[in-house]
Amino acid sequence: MAEQDSQEFRELRKTHRSFVFPMAVVFLLWYFAYVLLADYAHEFMSIKVWGNVNVGILLGLLQFVSTFGITAAYVSYSNRKLDPKATAIRQRLEEQEGE
Repeated sequence: MAEQDSQEFRELRKTHRSFVFPMAVVFLLWYFAYVLLADYAHEFMSIKVWGNVNVGILLGLLQFVSTFGITAAYVSYSNRKLDPKATAIRQRLEEQEGE
């Protein structure tokens, strides 16, 4: 498709990738750190923090919190940076289609 070769589309793709790839790397490092700690640092992960709650449980819950945080950050980023560019491309294509 010719649109994929346009400057606007390349800029949209670059803007998308500039958020998604670094965030994916950060999340994967965080996830694998948790898995490795759970597998090899039993003493650290079993440190009691409060009652029956230990470091492992807290880090596991933080996995969920970080997932929701990343999702919220992506939605905000998309609304500010990606959606206006995608809307402009879509409008231009719809105008060309109507001609």
